[in-house]
Amino acid sequence: MADEPGQPPALTTLSLADQAPSSQAVEQIITPFDVSGGVDESGKLLPVDYDKLVREFGAHRISKELLERFERVTGHRPHRFMRRGIVFSHRELNLILDRYEKGQPFYLYTGRGPSSDSMHVGHTIPFEFTKWLQDVFQCPLVIMLTDDEKFMHSQKIEIDDAKRYAKANAMDIIAVGFDMKKTFIFSDFDFIGGAFYENMCRMAKRITINSVRGTFGFNDSNNVGEFHFCATQSASAFATSFPHIFGTDKKKVASIPCLIPCAIDQDPYFRQCREHAEKMKFKKPALIHSIFLPALQGPGSKMSASVDTSAIFMSDAASRIKNKINKYAFSGGQDTAELQRQHGGNTKADVPFQYLTFFLEDDDELERIRVAYEKGEMLTGEIKQRCIAELQEYVKGFQERRAQVTVEILDEYMSQRPLEWTGNPNPIKVDKEKK
Repeated sequence: MADEPGQPPALTTLSLADQAPSSQAVEQIITPFDVSGGVDESGKLLPVDYDKLVREFGAHRISKELLERFERVTGHRPHRFMRRGIVFSHRELNLILDRYEKGQPFYLYTGRGPSSDSMHVGHTIPFEFTKWLQDVFQCPLVIMLTDDEKFMHSQKIEIDDAKRYAKANAMDIIAVGFDMKKTFIFSDFDFIGGAFYENMCRMAKRITINSVRGTFGFNDSNNVGEFHFCATQSASAFATSFPHIFGTDKKKVASIPCLIPCAIDQDPYFRQCREHAEKMKFKKPALIHSIFLPALQGPGSKMSASVDTSAIFMSDAASRIKNKINKYAFSGGQDTAELQRQHGGNTKADVPFQYLTFFLEDDDELERIRVAYEKGEMLTGEIKQRCIAELQEYVKGFQERRAQVTVEILDEYMSQRPLEWTGNPNPIKVDKEKK
């Protein structure tokens, strides 16, 4: 799944500001390849307008009622990402809850477009949430490493690079803590063929060049591989692509849907998939979307694997994390301690506070920090120190788990084998006469 520009080169957040005349605003750009909140008439970078995205994409906000139903059906309090609006919109999550409630099968599907040797903390957000969903639903999970996409979208990455990044990123993903018995990780370069390729072709036959242009903003300078990749990514949303997991009874397996946790910039791929799924006699994939962890430089962007100073990498030492937060993290505080005490800080713009909303588990403590910072009772340096401590602890825990991931463990996760899962241990009984 992409997180870097394709060809032709897309504008980065900074280049939008550089190129926009001071009297001309630039609209936000959200695609699988470009993320920017846009620029206002004065040239100021703007945060991403997620309400506008939901309207434009035709998704649905996760309501209080849906959160209450989630807890009632699963018996689990919603993850902090759901409670805080970090995971904020969906497509047919309610239907997945219907299936879980009845004990009917479904699976999780997510992925990673490997573009460097190490993931950054922004990449871990959907994986951490996916792990939690796997634990809650006790269901199978497929993780797609789109090394082929990264090769096609980047002039700098060769096939050998993409395959090396895929293995390194797979070991990072394993370190998040997924249950091996329920998890299959695969590289496109290594896995595609057979039933998976058949579904790719079924989807490719239905997707037109015009629809890809409209969905992704491609033009004649994009290579044919970029146009075709939507079919590749869609194939993982169909259970029949994985006969080693779900069996070879195609009619029965075709009725098994998936739930895709992803950042909202990936939604365009699956709008194409959902448009054609039923014509192919498959269930439409359901989706649950997260917002972006902003780059260190501030709201309106997301971390980039290709810009070291925009991100906290999972390989960063504690001292480097401290230096990056102190030096690069955009502050919503005032220019002086006196003004901060007088006016307080803007937590909506403050990157250290935004990071705490992602990584600090305690809701009451987060609210205490918010109030203290906005009242001026907490200074900029203090909130940065709290952010540094949380990120250092988060990354340290990851690095300790990552050190335990061997090549043999990697091979097992990526081997084609039956998976084991239980699903809902207490499904409701369905009255067949009323079905």
